[in-house]
Amino acid sequence: MTARRVLAAAVVLGAVWELLSRALNLPILPPPSVVIVVMLRELGGSLGLDALASLWRVLASITLAIGTAVPAGLLLGGSARLNRIFEPIIYLLFPIPKVVFVPVILLFLGVGDLAKITVITLILFFQILVLVRDQAAGLRPELIYSVQSLGAGRRALLRFVYLPASLPAILTALRQSIGTAVAVLYITELFATQRGLGYYIYLQGSTLFDYPRMYAGVVVMSLLGLSLYFGVDALEGRLCPWQRLG
Repeated sequence: MTARRVLAAAVVLGAVWELLSRALNLPILPPPSVVIVVMLRELGGSLGLDALASLWRVLASITLAIGTAVPAGLLLGGSARLNRIFEPIIYLLFPIPKVVFVPVILLFLGVGDLAKITVITLILFFQILVLVRDQAAGLRPELIYSVQSLGAGRRALLRFVYLPASLPAILTALRQSIGTAVAVLYITELFATQRGLGYYIYLQGSTLFDYPRMYAGVVVMSLLGLSLYFGVDALEGRLCPWQRLG
């Protein structure tokens, strides 16, 4: 997906929003022409600080999730024995909505960034783990045997066979996780915090009833997710150029 096509879609959606806002003429739906002006003004103040706080939390969560789930997924996918041991546990934990653990995690870890990052990491961990495990387990046996015949051990197989072959799955898992990470970020920032886009949106919309500022926060949070998505696309183009062929 090119940036030009995304920009064209954004212009169309903005035009529809503008027409709908003027047709309904309701305070709860300000036109984007007003929202954008407010957003640009607020980015130099509290909205900019809230965006930086949210960006830090989501980047830290994604980094931790990748750093733990990718090695675990490669190990499980490369070892049928380990997969048989841990598969029932994954099967039980994966369908559970991790958001329900937010109050529990807050009780144990407090109300700081650690609790918020832990919640997001926990959710992303299982999404990435399952995709990477399945991709690694699906490698052709003859490919593995041919590398083993050259004297490669377990560590070499993980580094030079399983990891490169699983890169598309890792990036796909990361791309799918971005939307989830941003959504969960909003939820975690509703609890005992005074900084973050989730807090900003809730404060402006539900407490101060300043709807242009509320929508400005929504737009910035959307841009945060979109920029991360484009970042993964750029990473895929660099690490997996063959994915773009054809």
